[in-house]
Amino acid sequence: MKEFVKFFLIWYSQQMAIPFWVLGHVHLHFADYATLHEYLASLVMHLMVAVGFWLDWKQSKKKP
Repeated sequence: MKEFVKFFLIWYSQQMAIPFWVLGHVHLHFADYATLHEYLASLVMHLMVAVGFWLDWKQSKKKP
């Protein structure tokens, strides 16, 4: 299960990075974050992308 979670986080970060950081910035300027739920959801999704990048970076260092 641990390997699947690592695979998922890497896949997720590679698929969602561009939508979060290109389109997400436009959304942040127009969205009204009035609830804690929206803040937490955004934070968790960005953390998942960051962790996935970190795991992918660690794996790429092991390859010759």
